[in-house]
Amino acid sequence: MKKVISTPNAPKAIGPYSQAIEANGMLFISGQIPIDPQTGKIVDGGITEQTEQVMKNIGAILKEAGFEFRDVVKSTCLLSDMDNFAAMNVVYGTYYSENPPARAAYAVVKLPLGALIEIETIVVR
Repeated sequence: MKKVISTPNAPKAIGPYSQAIEANGMLFISGQIPIDPQTGKIVDGGITEQTEQVMKNIGAILKEAGFEFRDVVKSTCLLSDMDNFAAMNVVYGTYYSENPPARAAYAVVKLPLGALIEIETIVVR
C-alpha cells in the first residue's frame, strides 16, 4: 500500500506528482529543486545556496515521514552545469558525513524554473 507524504515545510509540487510516496518501508522523494517553501520562489544565490535549500527541503520531507538523512540509500543529483559539482558536493557532504548513500550525478540541459540543481532521494527504514 502506498502513502502520499506531504508537508508545508517543503515546496508544493509544481506538477502532477507528490512530494514523496512511502511504500513497503521505502520512501521515494520526488526531485527537489531550491524553492523556498515560504515564498514559493527559487532562493537567491548560486549553487551553494541552492544546494542548501534542496537539502533543507529533503530534510523536511524526511522528517514528515519519520525518516532521517542516515536512512537515505540513494540520491540522484541533476546539475545544470557540471562546473558546479565540486561546490554542490561540499554542501551535500555535510548532510552525509558518515556512511553516505549511493549516488549518481548528471548534467542536464535545463531544470524547472531555471534551478541549478535538483535532487531525488530513495530512503529505506
